[in-house]
Amino acid sequence: MDIYRFSVCNEQGHLFEIFWVIPYDTEELVKTFMNGDIAEGMDDIYNHYQWAGEAYLFEEFLHSNPDAFIPKTKEYDKEALYWMGYIYRFWHLYTGENSKEIYKQAPFRTMCDHYYIFHTMAPQLAIDNLKEIYQYALKKESHKNG
Repeated sequence: MDIYRFSVCNEQGHLFEIFWVIPYDTEELVKTFMNGDIAEGMDDIYNHYQWAGEAYLFEEFLHSNPDAFIPKTKEYDKEALYWMGYIYRFWHLYTGENSKEIYKQAPFRTMCDHYYIFHTMAPQLAIDNLKEIYQYALKKESHKNG
């Protein structure tokens, strides 16, 4: 991965760290972000969000998603949130899938549940494993309903 792509992943990781600092529900913020316009913009080949910096992204997110800012009820690990933001952005660069598709496969709880196992893996391997977990869950659900 080149330095530009690394910096975009790092930027999103730092944005998710901001979600840890503020007194609002982290899960809701991540879900809203990954399904929103800013993440969609970051999925583009070239978009100003990719180099704007995490403080700017947070301000944009704050102004465009006021309903996402509900009181925090649970604390999460700051490093896990950085990893989550980094991996979500890396995932897009690795597979070309958009943020909404990525979040559908690995929502907040899945990422939290697997952080301690996957955070020491190469990002590609962690993503491949997360995709396998999603596929397994789909098969299990189809057998249950079938």
